[in-house]
Amino acid sequence: MKILRRSKDKAPRAYRLRKKNAAPKGLIMVHTGNGKGKSTAAFGTALRALGHGMNVAVVQFIKGNWKTGEAGAAKKFGSAFRFYAMGEGFTWNTKDYGRDVLAAARAWEKCKELLHDKRHGLVIFDEINYALKYNFLDLGAVLRELKRKPPLKHVILTGNGAPKKLIQAADLVTEMKAVKHPFDKGILAKAGIDY
Repeated sequence: MKILRRSKDKAPRAYRLRKKNAAPKGLIMVHTGNGKGKSTAAFGTALRALGHGMNVAVVQFIKGNWKTGEAGAAKKFGSAFRFYAMGEGFTWNTKDYGRDVLAAARAWEKCKELLHDKRHGLVIFDEINYALKYNFLDLGAVLRELKRKPPLKHVILTGNGAPKKLIQAADLVTEMKAVKHPFDKGILAKAGIDY
C-alpha cells in the first residue's frame, strides 16, 4: 500500500474545543427550505432518540389520510413512538381555508399537550411550518408555547417557509435546498422514499 506524502493530506486535523454548556437543554430544531428531506431528517432524529431510550411523538399537520411509511414504522415501536396524523390533505385538495384552519387548530392542541407532557423526550411537529406560512396558526401563540416547554424537551418543526421569528427562536436550523428533484421530470412521489 502506497502512503501519500503529507503535503497531499487535505483532511482537517485541527480541532477546537467548544465552550461547554453548563446546563443540559432541550433543543428547538427547524427543518425548512424548498428541498426534500425535512421530514425525513426529523424521522432520522426520532430513530436516534428511540435508540437512546427516549419516547417520541409526532403530529402531522398536512398528510392526514395518506398511508405513510413513517406512520407504519411508528407502530413497530409500540408505545415508545406515538404518531398523530391530523391533517386533511394538502390545501389544493381541501380548497377550504376555514376547514384548514380548524384542522391546524386541532393539531396544535395535540402539539401543546405533547409539548408539556413528561413522557416524550422528543416531539416532532411535522409540516407545522406550512400551517404558519398559510396563516392557519398564530405564530405568536406557537412561539409563546415553545418558550414554556419543559427545559429538557426536544422539539423539531418541519416544513417549507419557516417564519423568520421561528428561525430566530430555534437552537438549530437546517435549510434543505432543492438542487435536483425527480418531480421536475414528471416522476411522482414514491412509497418508502417520499412518504
